[in-house]
Amino acid sequence: MNEDYSPPQDPLDVIHEDAELIVVNKPAGLLSVPGRGEHLADCLLSRVQAAFPGALLVHRLDRDTSGVMVFAQTPHAQRSLGRQFEERKTKKTYVARLWGKLEPKAGTVDLPLIVDWPNRPRQMVCHETGRPAVTDWRVLRYEGDTTRVRLTPQTGRSHQLRVHCLALGHPILGDPFYATGPARDFPRLMLHSEELRLKHPESGQSMKFRAPAPF
Repeated sequence: MNEDYSPPQDPLDVIHEDAELIVVNKPAGLLSVPGRGEHLADCLLSRVQAAFPGALLVHRLDRDTSGVMVFAQTPHAQRSLGRQFEERKTKKTYVARLWGKLEPKAGTVDLPLIVDWPNRPRQMVCHETGRPAVTDWRVLRYEGDTTRVRLTPQTGRSHQLRVHCLALGHPILGDPFYATGPARDFPRLMLHSEELRLKHPESGQSMKFRAPAPF
């Protein structure tokens, strides 16, 4: 998969910018941070730093996930925002399209996750040694043989939303790791970070940033 990396060349989509933070809308298919090797050097962090040289990483989205990401403009802001993520004081909302008809129309997945070492970066459910992972979900509407849902993670484990949807029996469309058959045959992973709520590192004011799902 690494050799096939050809990220989109969309212009940087800045949602908000001030002295403390930058919020951008990440395209699907672009790494958040550089991978190993020169062919994986192009990433959102380097593109943001080209426009804002002092930008600092706060959190990540999977390469195949699109949507709202925040970067810090100062070390103080990086510490403040990082602490908000660690202490679960931010609120992240995602939109996804799933294979099949998900019922009931709302619920919570509480399944601990651990890396599947022989198949990494895949993750898997493990009740013995997995780390706690909780996701709330709500059906937005049914679209033919698929379901559009809003996902609100209470924890931030790697691939959490992808594995939790699979555990519900409804993988995210276009997921190269967890979907199979017709569920996989979509042009991209249908997962988008739609909204991020946080407190401004300087003023403490509650802020909400949104980017509509492109699918």
